[in-house]
Amino acid sequence: PPTIVVNGDVGVSPGTAVTGFPPGQVIGGTIQVGPSSLAAGAQSDLTTAYNIAAGESPSTSVGRTNRIGMGETLVAGVYNSTSSLEVRGSLTLSGQGMFVFQAASTLLADTGSSINFINGASACDVFWQVGSSATIQTGAAFAGNILALTSITVDTGDTIVGRALARNGAVTLDDDDIITAPGCAASTSPSPSTSPSTSPST
Repeated sequence: PPTIVVNGDVGVSPGTAVTGFPPGQVIGGTIQVGPSSLAAGAQSDLTTAYNIAAGESPSTSVGRTNRIGMGETLVAGVYNSTSSLEVRGSLTLSGQGMFVFQAASTLLADTGSSINFINGASACDVFWQVGSSATIQTGAAFAGNILALTSITVDTGDTIVGRALARNGAVTLDDDDIITAPGCAASTSPSPSTSPSTSPST
């Protein structure tokens, strides 16, 4: 039957509600809840990482359309949208270094969109700082660490190589989603703990 697979940790703090596990599966990680759990430390780390990412000086504006992708290749840097940010089609990230995407309001990954890596680029070094909420639409192959101020919604049949971290709201997953936390070096920054800070729900 359709289910959710998280290869890593699932957590919520300061709350205690994690729903959908089972039938959802947590592989190679644990479920952490409450103010005294590892999730509390992850929540604090998330706030730090969010503020660092938000404070990075933008080197490139994504322009008036607020869209990236459609076969585009980007190198490491800080990319800023003064409102929403939309990932369309195929986006390729090239080369080593940090990729920071700042969305003043929402982040949207379109249905069937994908993020690809070449020349040493890694999901560990990709950070999506979202001023409100993020939505990953059906069938997207997304990558990087989503740092959302409010909430994150992951629609049906998505894959995420990275982390879905929400500061003040829920992370909501749908059927057939697969999230895999990449093995990242401890020196990678800005980076929160590997434990998500809010609970997926179905």
